[in-house]
Amino acid sequence: MTAAALPLHLSEDAAPARRSRAERQEIVLDTAERLFSARSSRSVGMDELVRETGLGKMTVYRLFKSKDELVGAYLSRKAAAVLSEIDAELIRLQGDPRAALLSVVDTVERDVTRAGFRGCPFTNVSSEYDDPQHPARSAAADYKYELHMRLLALAGELVPDAAEDLAAQVHLIIDGMQLSGGLLGPDGPAAHGRRLAERLVDAAVAG
Repeated sequence: MTAAALPLHLSEDAAPARRSRAERQEIVLDTAERLFSARSSRSVGMDELVRETGLGKMTVYRLFKSKDELVGAYLSRKAAAVLSEIDAELIRLQGDPRAALLSVVDTVERDVTRAGFRGCPFTNVSSEYDDPQHPARSAAADYKYELHMRLLALAGELVPDAAEDLAAQVHLIIDGMQLSGGLLGPDGPAAHGRRLAERLVDAAVAG
């Protein structure tokens, strides 16, 4: 039976697949990002999300068995994108740990100053769930850990004896920029984050 001969009541899922699994997964995650960013993951039900994807309900649930799993996958994909952007800068600035460390803050600043910024998505989404084992909490914690490990490695190149302190302080500046930027906008205290980080790094190097 050809696609044209399919009965009208059959859904798109009943027709021969036109998209790969990876493409369908991207559609679902793109839709989740749009809806979660505009509101919150808690306020978006799976029925609404399925409807917005344009895919069938069974298709979405074959990709993500539950909303919890989907929320975790959404944050994991976002973490991979952010860390990939950071890593590209670290490769470009290899051999200059000061510039590389500050480039991480620059990446955050670009995010904080973009239109529609509503705060750190890892903090925002994970705070909606109490269970420390929830996929959103796990994905957010993994991202924060990976970010801190990059800061720690760069700080170790600059000040081996004070790497932990410097990495933690820069990490706190980043968290503060995201929190302040989400609440008070890019022209509030978040606008001072990069300069503060630069002074902090230079003071640590000077000893």
